[in-house]
Amino acid sequence: MRKIEKREEPDTLTAYKRKNPNGHYDKLNEDVRRDIRTACTREQYYLCAYCCQTISGENTDTMNEHVEAQSRAKKRTLDFGNIVASCTTPRQCDAAHGAQVLELTPLMEECETEMRFKLSGRVEGMTRRAVEAIRVLNLGDAEVNNKALIEKRKQLVDALIWRNYRAPAADLLIEDDCELVDILMTDLRTPVDGRLEGFAPVLVNILQAHLDLLVDCRADVEQE
Repeated sequence: MRKIEKREEPDTLTAYKRKNPNGHYDKLNEDVRRDIRTACTREQYYLCAYCCQTISGENTDTMNEHVEAQSRAKKRTLDFGNIVASCTTPRQCDAAHGAQVLELTPLMEECETEMRFKLSGRVEGMTRRAVEAIRVLNLGDAEVNNKALIEKRKQLVDALIWRNYRAPAADLLIEDDCELVDILMTDLRTPVDGRLEGFAPVLVNILQAHLDLLVDCRADVEQE
């Protein structure tokens, strides 16, 4: 996951809520739903809120997802702060979430540190709530759960590394140049024309763990 900074809601949603103070998401017409989807997609730099794969903002591959499920928070169905853009991939993200509780969400800073991604494409939860979020959203902690996502994540991360590093992914873990790693992370975090590369936050997560290890190792050497 990548921390999402929510912005202002679409004008069409504001107008609807003014006219319908007791309104519900189910009553929205497709134009308002589209405006919500577009706004969420743009503020997420065209990445799924949960798995970070590329989404277009069109209803063919993107949908409005309530972080706190509508059935659990009936008064928040029109709360833009509770809506994100999710991919429509079967058995993961929105499709897996349903009405289950998410204690760790992409609206929280900790979502970037409590999950640890690996070059293998797998993800590991570093806290109980992260483990549970990975299970609820089926984000690929083991091949038996979501082999397709793990393989897709691995291939695209490898491609990102090759494009930015010009070397196989395995060589990245040998690199001991903190400045280079930091530059790579900055590039991956910087949107181009309002978009981030698919799975770029995953590689940032991998690089940050590598950078932390380098810093710790150098600190140990200096203390000896």
